[in-house]
Amino acid sequence: MQFHGTAKTNKLGHLEIGGVDTVQLAEKYGTPLYIYDVALIRDRARAFKRTFENAGITAQVAYASKAFSTVAMVQLAAEEHLSLDVVSGGELYTALTAGFPMEKIHFHGNNKSYEELVMAIEHNIGCIVVDNFYELEMLKEVCKEKNKTTKILLRVTPGIEAHTHDYILTGQEDSKFGFDLQNGQADEAMRLALEANLMEVLGLHCHIGSQIFETTGFILATQKIFEKLQQWKKDMSFESTVLNLGGGFGIRYTDEDDPIPAAQYVEEIIAEVKKQASLYSMKLPEIWIEPGRSLVGDAGTTLYRIGSSKDIPNVRKYVAIDGGMSDNIRPALYQAKYEAVLANRVLDQPEETVSIAGKCCESGDMLIWDLPLPKSGSQDVLAVFCTGAYGYSMSNNYNRIPRPAVVFLEDSKETLIVRRETYEDMVKLDLPLKEKVKS
Repeated sequence: MQFHGTAKTNKLGHLEIGGVDTVQLAEKYGTPLYIYDVALIRDRARAFKRTFENAGITAQVAYASKAFSTVAMVQLAAEEHLSLDVVSGGELYTALTAGFPMEKIHFHGNNKSYEELVMAIEHNIGCIVVDNFYELEMLKEVCKEKNKTTKILLRVTPGIEAHTHDYILTGQEDSKFGFDLQNGQADEAMRLALEANLMEVLGLHCHIGSQIFETTGFILATQKIFEKLQQWKKDMSFESTVLNLGGGFGIRYTDEDDPIPAAQYVEEIIAEVKKQASLYSMKLPEIWIEPGRSLVGDAGTTLYRIGSSKDIPNVRKYVAIDGGMSDNIRPALYQAKYEAVLANRVLDQPEETVSIAGKCCESGDMLIWDLPLPKSGSQDVLAVFCTGAYGYSMSNNYNRIPRPAVVFLEDSKETLIVRRETYEDMVKLDLPLKEKVKS
């Protein structure tokens, strides 16, 4: 088993993360429980930023908060001097609550509402990434109504496919996101944006996919974008001061994954942008990137308590946990794969192969198929690794199961950053059809 960050086995044979015994955490806070290795998040953020700094490149590294958005996580991003990518009014409100610098926020999304744009303009956020003609017109109206200016990027689809799961491809021509570079949409959008009062067009944004393990897609996308920028420089006298190449940098979930270091992504992106700018005699634009999963994904671990089991001779053995698709829907949604150990018996050798079943009333609620484990029982704690991205953020109340608590771990200290949801929390927005019947 390959541990990440500060994870190790302590003298009790327990899994320890951030200098804290995870078995004790399960006992104190209950399960399921999301826990985060804060030192690993900091290391990843600094690796991205340091590579730009060492190359002398003006850049912004924006945390893509959709991966994991809480007040504490946004404050951690601020501590590491990151910018912030938000995709909804809720994520923007979280940033406001956290006290995040408004000028370092970028607002994405393919169907922003009028109210969300008003919220962004009133709080003077740093940049709005315009996704379509509908939004462009609505943003013009909001700026005029509020008599405020705003900076924008135009999101474009460069027609480049990343080698990843079909459901999370976003850069190819057939996409719900952005203005197409090939069919004239991007040309018309740029013309309209440059003509608009109260808008400053900084440049372009693209995002070619997620969980990407090579740099070829980023290089090809950069080439296509510069071809278009060359045309716009000639036809519209526009020169981009910002080029945002998105995120999607892959992490290791299992032995099947082979990600490259953060620095390598950045170094090769810088080299290609420099090459293209020189080729077309353009000023080097400021480079922005948006790591999300690659900052928090393998820093997160979910702890579960093992419950029932079902042994079907010559077929498989099911071992059930006290969570499932309500706290991690990715296996059901993407067929995502994970690795896990018994947190209280890390050193015990596997004795059987089991499949980890969730407790939701769905046959598809399976967390891990065919996992080698020691023989386990109801006192055991299962630790599932690399759940830091899209676990908490996609959690839900299916079967009216409360969402787990979240704990940050760093320097042998634990900090509760999200309390466990209660049954009372789940019904507090419900309105009764009639008064409760008295017995």
